[in-house]
Amino acid sequence: MLREEELKTFVDGTTRYFEVAAQQPATIGSPYLLEGDLAVHDYTGVISVSGKREGVVYFTAPRAMLTVLLMKMQESDFSHENMRDLVGEVANTISGNARKDFGHDFVISVPSVLTGDKPEIPRKAGMRSFVIPINWRSHSAKLVVSLT
Repeated sequence: MLREEELKTFVDGTTRYFEVAAQQPATIGSPYLLEGDLAVHDYTGVISVSGKREGVVYFTAPRAMLTVLLMKMQESDFSHENMRDLVGEVANTISGNARKDFGHDFVISVPSVLTGDKPEIPRKAGMRSFVIPINWRSHSAKLVVSLT
């Protein structure tokens, strides 16, 4: 189970991502324990974690947020493929940065990207998941961390 300081690694990584990539910080809400199923947004980037810790980290965001994020990155291609690439990049970057704190035994996968409002998010039964709410500009997204 994640300890508070370990969860803070993901909070800090999310804040840092938006400060660097979007040149505008995100506001992070209070992390909370997921009860039941999480409502996901249009695009979800999923990173599987293995090694000393096991589980998933995923970032889910609406298309509108990803569009504005691409604009802040000076990108003008707002295609479905670019949205998929971006949501995977966010999940991968945040997880990769967490690896610096968790060590080399924190092995992350290549991101898989899910679309739609009811994708199958891989989660182990009984594993606790923490939701980190993200607010950036007028948009809301979530980072979910579900690790042993």
